[in-house]
Amino acid sequence: METRLEFDVLIYPDELRIATPEDLREWELETASQVSIPTIRLFVALYPYNPAAMSPNPDTAAEELPFVPGQIIKVFGDKDSDGFYHGESGGLCGYVPSNMVAEIPVDDEYVKHVLMQQGFLPVDHTGISLTPDVSDTASIADEGVVRRMVALFDYDPWESSPNMDSEAELGFRSGDIIYVLGDMDQDGFYYGDLHGRRGLVPSNFLQPLPWD
Repeated sequence: METRLEFDVLIYPDELRIATPEDLREWELETASQVSIPTIRLFVALYPYNPAAMSPNPDTAAEELPFVPGQIIKVFGDKDSDGFYHGESGGLCGYVPSNMVAEIPVDDEYVKHVLMQQGFLPVDHTGISLTPDVSDTASIADEGVVRRMVALFDYDPWESSPNMDSEAELGFRSGDIIYVLGDMDQDGFYYGDLHGRRGLVPSNFLQPLPWD
């Protein structure tokens, strides 16, 4: 029975030799380092956008992404020469006009995951103003900062809430880590996330934590 052996061969200008396992590992690492992975950033929509009615490029409007104020958009890479990002939101992909959105300055991968799962920034509770006369989008993004806090006490909205609409609040136990979105509202509540559950959280039950 004929036996066939297969080898990986390295070709040099002055020699030909069989590749060792070390050669193959080095080649794989070098190849992986050359693969360009687009930077993923999160943006929030400042205004409603309907490409069919509002796009400056009617011929390519079908390739653009529609959105509403507060919608979170995952953006890949930088904007193109026409001022559009390539983004994804709500299961749809398309081009996003950069003057209609503002970046959310979040580096923590878990927080990015939480925001993408949420899909929207609760604009009524973050302090973000989505009025048409906004000119400084950077300051809007700064107000959408996500903070990490720990619960100091147990909280059951049904028993302890001072509000009539306690179902909009988030229950938690002492020691729980809560990710707070935006600033405190006028009633002293934050909007927070706890393991995918979201709702209003009383600020006097929380203490800020540094990022690890």
